[in-house]
Amino acid sequence: MTLALIVLLPFLAAAGLAFLPRTDDTAPRTVAAGTTFVVLLLAVRMFWQFDTGQAGYQFVVIIPGLGADALGIQCRLGVDGINAGLLLMGAIVAFAAVGVTRDIVRRQKEFFLLFLVMTGGILGAFASLDLFYFYFFHELALVPTFIMIGVWGRGEERNYATFKITLYLSLGALIALIGLIALYLQMPPDQRTFDIPAMTQYFAEHRMESGAQQAIFPALMFGFGILVSLWPFHTWAPLGYGSAPTATAMLHAGVLKKFGLYGLIRIAVPLMPEGAKQWLEVLALLCLGNILYCGLVAMRQKDLNLLIGNSSVAHMGFVFLGIASLNLVGVTGAVVIMIAHGLLAALSFALSGYLFHTAQTLEIARMGGFLKRLPFIGTALTMAMLAGCGLPGFANFVGEALVFFGAWKTYPAITGLACWGALLIGAVYMLRAVRSILHGPLAEHWNQIQDVPHAWAKLPFAVLIFTLLLFGFFPRLLTEKIRPSAEVVVQLANREGDIRTRGGQGTIAAAAGSISKSQNRRLSVPPHPGPLPGGEGQGENSRSESRASRPRTGAPVSDPAQTPVSKESRRIGDRRSEVHGQGERTIQTSRRVNTAGEAAPRQ
Repeated sequence: MTLALIVLLPFLAAAGLAFLPRTDDTAPRTVAAGTTFVVLLLAVRMFWQFDTGQAGYQFVVIIPGLGADALGIQCRLGVDGINAGLLLMGAIVAFAAVGVTRDIVRRQKEFFLLFLVMTGGILGAFASLDLFYFYFFHELALVPTFIMIGVWGRGEERNYATFKITLYLSLGALIALIGLIALYLQMPPDQRTFDIPAMTQYFAEHRMESGAQQAIFPALMFGFGILVSLWPFHTWAPLGYGSAPTATAMLHAGVLKKFGLYGLIRIAVPLMPEGAKQWLEVLALLCLGNILYCGLVAMRQKDLNLLIGNSSVAHMGFVFLGIASLNLVGVTGAVVIMIAHGLLAALSFALSGYLFHTAQTLEIARMGGFLKRLPFIGTALTMAMLAGCGLPGFANFVGEALVFFGAWKTYPAITGLACWGALLIGAVYMLRAVRSILHGPLAEHWNQIQDVPHAWAKLPFAVLIFTLLLFGFFPRLLTEKIRPSAEVVVQLANREGDIRTRGGQGTIAAAAGSISKSQNRRLSVPPHPGPLPGGEGQGENSRSESRASRPRTGAPVSDPAQTPVSKESRRIGDRRSEVHGQGERTIQTSRRVNTAGEAAPRQ
């Protein structure tokens, strides 16, 4: 029920706002602040109660009345190690965003109504275990973005930015939709379902045809990539964020942009391993465009919002690189960066929004010496820029370090260039912005600017900084939750062929079975499409044994015929096959074992 409340409360609050009079300027902000605060408390509770050692979904719930059983659609929500941190991050950013909406002075009722719908859509997309609602919730969050930029945006290019971001994101969403429909159609008509864990189990048992994978995976990769601002489809992002209201930029750049990355990890990579291995090399090359090109563009920016926007696009390159590594360390680092960057992007846009509200400009050349008049904002901006540089102590450092370690073995040249971009290019534009804005002489016309006046106004910045430092000093709060679920994704992505036709299927079967069994235990639905071989009787005690005997990622799977047999199983007896000549004749024999454990000679 906790997860259902996290998703539904913003929608219920938005519905309540619709009945308030437009003349009331206080109630909409109060309702939004109260709703996001309750959602934050529920998200913290869910994150704290999450069972770290379990790979399956938890807090699984079905919202009745929202679905179509005939089409296999249900509004089913669940959490595992990959999306638990994303939901917490989304709740934190939403609460912080409400606290920096001082620039919204007209049509407050409509703004906060759209803001709550956007918040509910984001959280619903991350929590959905149904492919239909996974996409539906994202679109529900995307539409308010266009309206909020067009109505409450700022700058001379506001209308152009609205048109461009609408065009790009609609195109990306359409391409991703085509890929998702094609993926759904790959299942047999009598077994088709939108249930993501059931689809994962089915394609783990039945390998999708190679041609289908080579066609569907790039559709999802580029569709989701456009939504994430993958180079060279990134130009909508800096312009859109520069023109958006502060709260909208925080929520989209910090949270909604992670939808495409989450879709790659949750759906594209584990369900289509052959397509992933073929196309992720292309993704690894394109991510250099994000890291190097967008980093160099950020160095040339004269507007603080455009600098932060290009920096946000550059940081997405590290997540793409971690996903392309296809190993546990790299994928874990990618998820950590998604969470850390969401907090950092929200903090950076919140600070730029305060500077614009105070100084009525974001032109870096016109600023200088602001630290004398804005000690709190100046300190927070310095910490944000240092976090963007990957300074140890912040969560961003943990994620980037894991990605570099994970990607080095697979793509050493690309990883070396990415390190250069992170350490040098990123440090140049971040530290130069700190020097130009906060240090130097203070012009006389800036003597009237005021720092954050009271504790309530400081709370959004403090919450974001505290969370970045918390996960930076105690990264195991994230990594221990992410690891079991990321391990399942990596093993499914590195499998070879149909797991039912290969020896040693226990490793992959246990990984895929942990998905379905966890869900079946909570929802009491029959397995789909049937129990995996070797999965019978595998419970919590066997999970640790299978993990201990699990081969390295990408290593050949051992033959079960070479696995030591216990005395008890040998006492029962087994059937073995010996192939003679070229495999034309097979002789099946039975043997029984005496009490001393020695096999009787074959007849």
